[in-house]
Amino acid sequence: MIQDFKETYKEVLQAILPLTLAVLLIMLLFMDMDSDLVITFLKGTIFVIFGMGLFLMGVKLGMLPIGEAIGADLPQHGSVIFIVVVAFLLSFMATVAEPDVRVLSTMIESVSDDNISRSALILSIALGVGFFVTVSMLRIIYGIPLKHILFVGYLIVLLLAFFTPMEYLAISFDAGGVTTGPVTVPVILALGVGLSSVLTGKSELSESFGLIGLASIGPILSLMILGIISY
Repeated sequence: MIQDFKETYKEVLQAILPLTLAVLLIMLLFMDMDSDLVITFLKGTIFVIFGMGLFLMGVKLGMLPIGEAIGADLPQHGSVIFIVVVAFLLSFMATVAEPDVRVLSTMIESVSDDNISRSALILSIALGVGFFVTVSMLRIIYGIPLKHILFVGYLIVLLLAFFTPMEYLAISFDAGGVTTGPVTVPVILALGVGLSSVLTGKSELSESFGLIGLASIGPILSLMILGIISY
C-alpha cells in the first residue's frame, strides 16, 4: 500500500510540476501578475497534487478491480439484455459524474447566455457514451471487427456535420474529447477487460481496447442530433 502511494504521487508530481513551472515562468516573466494571484495558484497546485494522488489511488484500489469483477460476472447471467442494460447504466452514470463533462457544460452554458442548457448537454453526452459502450459490449460478445463500427460511426458523423448548426458542431467534437476523463475511462476499460477475460476465444488485448475510441463517438453524434433538433 505504501509503495503504491509513493509510485502514484511520483507519477502525479511528474505530470503536474512541469506544467506548474511553465505557468509560473509565464506569470513572472511575461505577465504583470499580482503576488496574491501567484500564491493562490501555488495553493491550488498543492491541492491538485494531493487530490489527484488520492483520486488515482481510489481508481487503482476500487474502480478498476470492481469494474473488472462486474465485467467478468456479467456473462455468468446468460443474458445479453442484462449485459447491455448494466453496461449502459454504468457508463451513463460514470459520464454524468465525469468532472471534464461538467466543466465543458458549465463553460458552454456561460458563453451561450444560458441558451444551451447545461443539463441537456450532460444528459446528451451521457446518453451517447452509454449507447456506444453498449455497442462495444455487443462487439466483444459477437466478435464484430472494431474497424467496421468505427467506419460506420465516423461516416454518420461526417454526414450529420453537413446539417448540424455551427455552434453545436464545434461543441460536439469537444464533447467527444471530454469523455476520456479520469472517471469514465477506468470504468469503461475495466468493463471491457472483465468481459473479454471470461469469454472463450476472446483476447483481452485486442477485444477490450478501442472502447474509449468508440465511446467518444457517442457524444459527438448525440450533440449533433441535439443541435439539429434544437434548430
